Amino acid sequence: MWERLAELILLAPAILFALVIHEYAHGLVADRLGDPTPRYAGRLTMNPLRHLDPLGTLMIFLVRVGWARPVPVNPDNFNNPRVGMIWVALAGPMANMAGAMGCGLLLRLTMSAACGPIMGAVLIILVWGMVINLILAAFNLIPVPPLDGSKILAGLLPASHRQVFRRLERWGPPLLLALILLGRSLVWGYIHPFVRFFSTLFAGQGVYQLLGVF
Repeated sequence: MWERLAELILLAPAILFALVIHEYAHGLVADRLGDPTPRYAGRLTMNPLRHLDPLGTLMIFLVRVGWARPVPVNPDNFNNPRVGMIWVALAGPMANMAGAMGCGLLLRLTMSAACGPIMGAVLIILVWGMVINLILAAFNLIPVPPLDGSKILAGLLPASHRQVFRRLERWGPPLLLALILLGRSLVWGYIHPFVRFFSTLFAGQGVYQLLGVF
């Protein structure tokens, strides 16, 4: 019980960091492209309480895959709504990739100097920070509404196919939940190699000796 509680305490900062930078990036890019909607909604902030979705956050703790509250965006404010939405959708996963890289570089600098329980806890938080960011990046690129991958795909499709795809969006949330709960092996079959490759690239092979993540 205490080991599980300690794990959750160390996992929480990584989850909050990954979720917040993901949603903040969506809002920041939308704002820079001319849409003030995220700013008016109070989403251009690093305050986790403005971004967390209770169910999505709980799912991350339970199954390591989840989501935050979507940032409201009005593509009509963009000069090119289709291209603008692609950039806004890409911003979240790319922010997570940058966060993972930052954690990985810090791990490379500190792994050899690790000693004592406090430094050990810091290293575990950094490992989780890298891994959770990579998981969120990979998961959100799945082209199932309402994930970012579906918005990217919709923007890349020809106009005729785009309309058909958008009609399917209402089925996205239940399909996504079913995919997480029933098709977990399929989801992890895609996410696991992604996380393994970039974890090794960012932090080196020794990262898996710190925490039995994969």
